[in-house]
Parts: sequence; structure tokens; C-alpha cells
Amino acid sequence: MTDRYDHIVIGGGAAGCVAAARLARDGKAKVLLLEAGHSNRHPLLDMPPGIFKMINGSRYMRYHRTVAQPHLDGRVHEIAQGNVLGGGSSVNAQVYMRGRPSDYDEWDTLLEGSNDGVGWGWKDVLPHFRRMEGNNRLGGDLHGNEGPLLVSDPGHIDQTSRWFVQAVQNMGVPFNPDFNGTSQKGVGFYQFMNRDGKRSSSAYAFIEPEKNNPKLTVQLRCEVSEILFDGDRACGVAFHKDGGPRQEVHCSGDIVLSAGALVTPKLLMLSGIGPSDHLAEHGIACRHHAPGVGQNLIDHPEVPMSVYLNGAYGYYRQGEGWHMLRNGLQFKLFGTGPITTAGVEAGAFINPHDPDGIPSIQAFCVPIVYVDRDRRDLVKDGYGLTITTVVVKPRSRGEVRLASADPAAPPLVSPNLLKDDADMREMIAAQRFFLKAFRQSPLASRVDRIALPQSPDLSDEGLHTHCKAFVKTNYHPAGTARMGPDGDPLAVLDARMRVRGIRGLRVCDMSAVPDINAGNTNAPAMMLGDRCADMIMGRI
Repeated sequence: MTDRYDHIVIGGGAAGCVAAARLARDGKAKVLLLEAGHSNRHPLLDMPPGIFKMINGSRYMRYHRTVAQPHLDGRVHEIAQGNVLGGGSSVNAQVYMRGRPSDYDEWDTLLEGSNDGVGWGWKDVLPHFRRMEGNNRLGGDLHGNEGPLLVSDPGHIDQTSRWFVQAVQNMGVPFNPDFNGTSQKGVGFYQFMNRDGKRSSSAYAFIEPEKNNPKLTVQLRCEVSEILFDGDRACGVAFHKDGGPRQEVHCSGDIVLSAGALVTPKLLMLSGIGPSDHLAEHGIACRHHAPGVGQNLIDHPEVPMSVYLNGAYGYYRQGEGWHMLRNGLQFKLFGTGPITTAGVEAGAFINPHDPDGIPSIQAFCVPIVYVDRDRRDLVKDGYGLTITTVVVKPRSRGEVRLASADPAAPPLVSPNLLKDDADMREMIAAQRFFLKAFRQSPLASRVDRIALPQSPDLSDEGLHTHCKAFVKTNYHPAGTARMGPDGDPLAVLDARMRVRGIRGLRVCDMSAVPDINAGNTNAPAMMLGDRCADMIMGRI
């Protein structure tokens, strides 16, 4: 590839698509976007529930197996990453969640005094969320209506989801019409990044409108293996297209690294930026000693609990046989029915210890018996309902390390989910809270028996055993190349998302956050892309 560019964006995920599109459109810069995965154009990816047909393995997903987790009795589990243009936004359940204002105000406080004139508080990030958002119901000071990211109420709500919302209200939890409103607290229905039965990914919302823009070049199936340097300045990248020979491409401006919280630290370390002793173990010359690279891995731990129902309720087998044909016909003729929903319509934010306190738990209601693919053989399928509970501000921290100096080798990932005792206590309390929901009207009369936890022992000890056996990622890895104040030896980035000690290189994905937001991370990742573009263009 002989063309020269102003900027190179490594990774066409949620953040990378936004940054690349804005730099090309608004910055009039010549931008190359390199994505290791495939095109996002596929009918199953486009339909809101289609990903459940692919989640057990497809070329659009990359599965990172963790190292054995001693605190989980040696369990090895998986963290899925989108292997497709749009990244997670092309393969996720599309829940639109931004987190709460205090998440961003905490970042701002952390960076205060060394933020180089850029703020990270709620007042600073809200305009980016609003500019991107095209909400079909909500407006006002907190929501946008004209943005390219189409945010909608669920196109279909299963009766089982409604029973869940009513049961949790009958436990004293208030109904919340907007989890992105003034407060997260309550139970209700999520909004989603789709419209009229079609996913609104960052690929569709931001890249598609620029498909005829000569300033933007998108190259798929290009696996970046190394960042290239001229002295202390990042000046290009080496990559392999379709597994072919090494190619190099250079740029005159900033390189934006947006490969996700598991691959971004890997690429930094392969390029000589990371803990010097760890790089030496693999024979990699240290270009810049950055001990924080790969540290501070944060993810939202999720634990399922399931019941079998006493009737043909929910989405069991709705994607098979006659049901699939009927649902497809209903969608084709009328634009309605189960195909217009991602299948996770309802949820809640609660504090199981203090009903009036700040929510510490997020819950998702899934009208099937749902477990991760590596646990599927442990649970019999059937008509059922699953409630997954998620610790929204976990204390546990993990790490990403290199397995070798071979760029093709996957990184060593140790997320340490629920390793901190406080996280485990919070999860057990959440499980106990929502087990009560199964016994609450109107759910109680529809429940046949409990599927998960498998043991009849529902003591704290029994729930502890269940959590260790079934805890999984909420698909939100973050923090592995975090921003931080001057003088913090583990701060990989400054407040402008620039890699400290290196010129011309920024990190723009969930790796960059100092702490994880309370809730799903896809919308915050897009916000990071929007802000990074503004920083490069000198607008912040």
C-alpha cells in the first residue's frame, strides 16, 4: 500500500468507526481505517435478534480464552470480541446505555490539574452523546433526536419481559422510563441501537454515510502486527491482509489505536511500549517503559439465574422451523414481531443492600434459558426465563499480557471476575434479590422450577459456589491503557488520549478509561471516538 495518509485508525470497532468517519468528513483529512475483521453486511447481523444465531461461533466473533482462574477453581472462560466492521456494535445485543453522570465526573476529578485544558466530566461528554443520538421517543437536555445513531424503544416486548417488570415493581422498585435519564434506579425497558428491525451499528451510522468520501479508505481483513516509529514518533503500521505478506503504510498525522481493551495493549507491547521486564521476557526491545499497559483490566461480571416456565412463554425455539417462518413473514409483511427485538427488552438497576442507595447492580431479563456457550452443556434447554445480574462498579482488576512476540498469538487474559470479596458479596446479594422476583406475582404463577442455581442450597455458601461456576463476562473489557494524571506511573495516556512518552499515537477505545462506567459500554466507546476526533482536529 503506497498511498500516504494524514491519519491511520487501527481497528474499526465502535470507537474507531466514529473517529475515522469524523476525521475524514469534518476534518477533511485523508484517513485509512484498518479492520482485522469482516464486512458488517449480513442479514443475521442486521436483524436485532440475529446475533443469537451466531453467538456459538462464527467468523464475526473472536473468542479470547482466559488463563486459568485460581479463584474460580481453575475455570477457563471466554471473552467474545467482534471480528467485524463496527466491532461490538455489529454483534452485541444493542442496549443503549451511557452510564451515570458521576462516572464521568470521577474521571474528571482524577485528571484534574493535568488535563491540558480538556474536561472529562458529565457536562463535557454529554454534548457528544447528544450529537450522535437519534432517539425516537426521548428528547430534551439529555437526549438527541437528529444524530446518526438510531436509538429506539424495543420493537416487540414479550409478555414474559412485562411480567418481570411488574414483579420487580411489586417488590417495591420504581418503574424507570429512561435508564439514561436523571437516575438509573428502577426497573423498566431498555432502549436499543436499532430502528425498524435493523441494527444501527457504528459501521452503519458513521462509516456508511462516508462510503463515497474519497478521504476515507476502509480496508478489511487487515491484521496490524506492529506500530512503526521515526524516533519517538509513531509514523506508520505494519499489517497482513488476508494472512498475506507483511505490508507497511505511513501517515503524517496521528495514529489512532482502537483495537479493543484486549488487543490494544497487545499491540502496544508488540511495538515496544509496555512493562520493560515483560517485554524483555519475549525479546522485544523496549521503546518506552509503560508499566500500566495491560494492567487495570476491568469487566462487568455477570451471573445468570434461570427458571423453567409452565407454559409456552418467551423466545424458546422462536428461531426454528414454523416459528421462524411465521416471524419472518410477520416482519416482512408488517414490520412487526419478534424480529424487531434483540430479545433483552427489560432490565433493572437496584441496590440490594440499600433500596435508596446508588444502584450497584444491573439486571437483564432474557426470556430464554440463557448461559454462555462454555456452560451450555450443563443446563437443559426449554421454555424459560433468565435474569442475569451484573456488578456495575466492580473492584476486581485483571491484566493482559503477551503470550509471545508472535503477533498471531492471542494475548494472555486474566480478568479476575469476582476475585475481590466485595464484588462477590454484591453478586450474592443481587442473586438473592432476584430469586425473590421469581416468587413474586405475576411471575410466580408461571414458574415451574429453578434451573439455575442448580443446587437446592440457596445459602450464601451455595450462591457463592454458583457464582464461581457460572460467572462470565458482560462483554465490557476496559481500562488496560488508561488515562491518568501526571506523575501516575501506571497512567498510559494523558487526558487527550495521547500515549505518554510517544508522539503521534493515541488510544481511542475502552482501554483508555480510568474506570468502567455503570452500564453497557458501547455508547461510551462511540463517545470516546467522537471526542478523540475533536481533539485531533483541535476542537477541544
